[in-house]
Amino acid sequence: MDPSLANISSPIRPRWRKVAYGGMQPGYDDNHTDESFLEGMVMNASVVKRDMLKVMLDSVSISEYLCIVALVVLVWTRTLTSTIDENSLLFIDVSLLVSGFLILLFTQEMLSLSLLLHYFLNISFFITVLYVLAPIYQTLTRSISSDSIWAVAASLVVLHLFLHDYSESTVKAPGALKSPALTSCISVNASIVASVFVASRLPSRLHVFAIMLFSLQVFLFAPLVTYCIKKYSFRLHLCFSISLMVTTLSFVYMLHRLLFVLLLSLLVFVNVVCPYWLIRIQEYKFEINGPWDEAKLCFDITD
Repeated sequence: MDPSLANISSPIRPRWRKVAYGGMQPGYDDNHTDESFLEGMVMNASVVKRDMLKVMLDSVSISEYLCIVALVVLVWTRTLTSTIDENSLLFIDVSLLVSGFLILLFTQEMLSLSLLLHYFLNISFFITVLYVLAPIYQTLTRSISSDSIWAVAASLVVLHLFLHDYSESTVKAPGALKSPALTSCISVNASIVASVFVASRLPSRLHVFAIMLFSLQVFLFAPLVTYCIKKYSFRLHLCFSISLMVTTLSFVYMLHRLLFVLLLSLLVFVNVVCPYWLIRIQEYKFEINGPWDEAKLCFDITD
């Protein structure tokens, strides 16, 4: 048989091409790959090498907010035992409101009359509605036992800490584009319900108004204030956080020494043990990337 005729009768097998779309290629299986398939494999391409000191500094935000919540619980306890009266609470509320308002103004990049008016109207509306609803809060849980109130309030505070967004504030500054996550909203709602439960055990309307104003100022606006401080100056953020931790530990020590030990252990765990664990487990991270991965956008879709 003529060799030329044999070559004509047996067609040449087409070369396999790496294409994303186009259907099955003749002569090859649908899942066929050639020897160049693993050439694009990369191991640990996106693994970030973390520094121990940087991780510890980043964890300060968590300890800062833990101390803020501890101070709120401390004020709740002192108010329920009549150690802090309604006049002292109102003085604390005014002090927090003025200091937080000034911090927001000084840390904003651009100050304007419209921004000042925006803040003033929102705060005025917030305080007015809270004062009108104070009698409802006072009688809201009258038919529920105190043990149930304390158990639910403690559970809600734990839920608030567990779901809180420690990287930024749930309440956004004017003009912010990014919306808060669902877990952050649940965290805020849990703190508000816990505040209502605690306020419902106070004897007078003014007591309820003062403790609710204090709690909502802290839970809603304290994260925004601390976020603005951190964004404005990280050194100022560190000084503020350290002073807040020292103050909180001092107050807790005067209240109960066992609680002081527990809070101090928690802060050490968050600032030292957890960063150390994170650094250690990075050694065991093994990530494989290659041509089988789905495509990822290299730009922000909101731009």
